[in-house]
Amino acid sequence: MKRYLDDLVMADLERKLVMLTGPRQVGKTTLARAVMAQMPPAQYLNWDVAADRAVLQRQSWSRTTRLLVMDEIHKMPRWKAWLKGVVDGRPAGQALLVTGSARMDTFRQGGESLAGRYFALRLHPISVREWCQQQGAAPAAALQRLVERGGFPEPCLADDPVQADRWRAQYLTDLVREDVLEFSRVQEIGTLRLFVDMLRERVGSPLSLASMARDLAVSPTTLRRYLDILQALFIVFTVQPWHHNIARSLLQAPKVYFHDTGLVRGDAGLRLENAVAGMLLKHQQFLADSRGLATGLHYIRTKDGAEVDFALATGGQLTHLVECKLADATLHRALANFAERFAGVEAVQLVQHLPQEEQRGRVRVTEAADWLAALAA
Repeated sequence: MKRYLDDLVMADLERKLVMLTGPRQVGKTTLARAVMAQMPPAQYLNWDVAADRAVLQRQSWSRTTRLLVMDEIHKMPRWKAWLKGVVDGRPAGQALLVTGSARMDTFRQGGESLAGRYFALRLHPISVREWCQQQGAAPAAALQRLVERGGFPEPCLADDPVQADRWRAQYLTDLVREDVLEFSRVQEIGTLRLFVDMLRERVGSPLSLASMARDLAVSPTTLRRYLDILQALFIVFTVQPWHHNIARSLLQAPKVYFHDTGLVRGDAGLRLENAVAGMLLKHQQFLADSRGLATGLHYIRTKDGAEVDFALATGGQLTHLVECKLADATLHRALANFAERFAGVEAVQLVQHLPQEEQRGRVRVTEAADWLAALAA
C-alpha cells in the first residue's frame, strides 16, 4: 500500500538526510523499501540485526549505493556524533534515510548537533483521507473501519477481524516487553503494563497522575516518567489544554490518546474520539513536517465542566474548534459558546451518524467522515 509520505520522502532525499520516525509496525520499513525500489542500487541496514550492526559499526557498506537506509540506529551509543560523521563524509549523490520507532529527540547521548543536515518526518497510522485515496472507499466506510480496526496497516488491511485482534494482543505485549526495556528496569515492567491498562480506560479524560499513582503505589514523578516513555515510543500521545486568551478557569491536566485506536477500552463514541484525535494529530504534524508550520493540537475544558474536545492552532492562533459525537446532532453548548468567543475560528461538530448537515449559528454540524477525508493527510 502506497503511503502518504512516499513522495515527500523521495523529494526530501534529494536535498538532505531524512529521519523517518513513527510507531512500531506503522509501515516505516515498507515505505523505506518502496523508496529503495525507486532509487537503485539501495542498501538496508538494521541495528537490531547482528550482521547489519557489524556493517554499521565498521561503516563498510557499499560506497556506490545510491540510497542507504539505516534503521534503529538511535540505539547506538553516541549515535548523533556518529551519524554527523556519516552525513559529512558520504559520497556525492548518496541519499541517507534513517528510520526509528522512537522519537529521536528522546535519546540524549552526547554528540554534535545534526542541525541543518536533515528533514524530520513522522509516519502516522492510516487516516480516512489515506484509506479513501488508496483503497477507493467511501469516507463513511473508511471511518467505520478505522474506528473498529485502528489505522495500523496489518490489522486495518486484514480481511479477518480475528487476525486483527491477534495482531493487537501480540503488539502490545511486544511493545512493553521489548521496547520499554530500553528506558526502564525489568522490575518496572509489571507496573508500567498496569499503567498502560489504566490509560486504556481513561482515554479522552483529563489525566490525574496523582490519583493513578496512589492506585499503583508509586510516586507521581514515576508515572510522569512512564508517560514520557510511552510517548517516546509512540504508544500514546497527549493533548494539552489551550490556555491563550482564556482566564485561569482552565484545567491544566493533559488528555491521553493511543496511536492505535484498537487499544482503547470504551464504547464506540470513545473509540471515535480517539480515532479523530489521531487523525487531527497526523494532519497537524504533516503540516509542520512538510510546510514548516508551527501547529498544535489542544483541547478546552473549564473548571465548571464546559469542554470542547479539540482545538487546532497554527502559529499560536486558534484555527478550529472540533467536537466529536457518535450520533447526537444536538448543538454542543460549550462549542457554540467558544465559537462566539473566538471570532474567525472554524467551529465544527463532527457526527459519525448524521441524518442531516446543518449550520447552527457559527457552528457547522457535519458528517465526521467527510470532514476528516478533507484533512491534509
